[in-house]
Amino acid sequence: MNVVYLLLGSNLDDRSALLEKARQEISSKIGRITRQSSVYESEPWGFHADKAFLNQVIRIESELDPSRILRQILAIETMLGRTRNLGQRYSSRLIDIDILFYNDEIIENDHLVIPHKGIPDRMFTLIPLSELDGSLIHPGSHKTITELIHDCKDQGAVHLYHSTSS
Repeated sequence: MNVVYLLLGSNLDDRSALLEKARQEISSKIGRITRQSSVYESEPWGFHADKAFLNQVIRIESELDPSRILRQILAIETMLGRTRNLGQRYSSRLIDIDILFYNDEIIENDHLVIPHKGIPDRMFTLIPLSELDGSLIHPGSHKTITELIHDCKDQGAVHLYHSTSS
């Protein structure tokens, strides 16, 4: 069984509901969610947007290989309404699902880079990851998530999200 960490994000529409739907689809199509971080709210990274992102990291166990996981993720994102802006790298989105880690493997090809290159630079990824396992070793840098947080220069605000709905 493969241990996979995924980052979920949304800053459009009903962000909480989209994260929930993504978790349901991941559970049914990719693997069993064994742990999930709290949901965090963070300002957009790399661009300006009117609405903050909700982000969450989940740990899953999956029998799928990384390429198959990526295909399933893309299908889930499309099913949840995401359209890709090919000319724009960073933009608001209904749902974004990134593969952060796949076991302790390093994978680089034309379609997939694992671990995700943005991990060391993004507090909105590091903080929920550290909630799940601060001692997790990044296979590329050989640093723990806690060490990466200490080294991270990202000044973007990341706060625990508290839903205002009853």
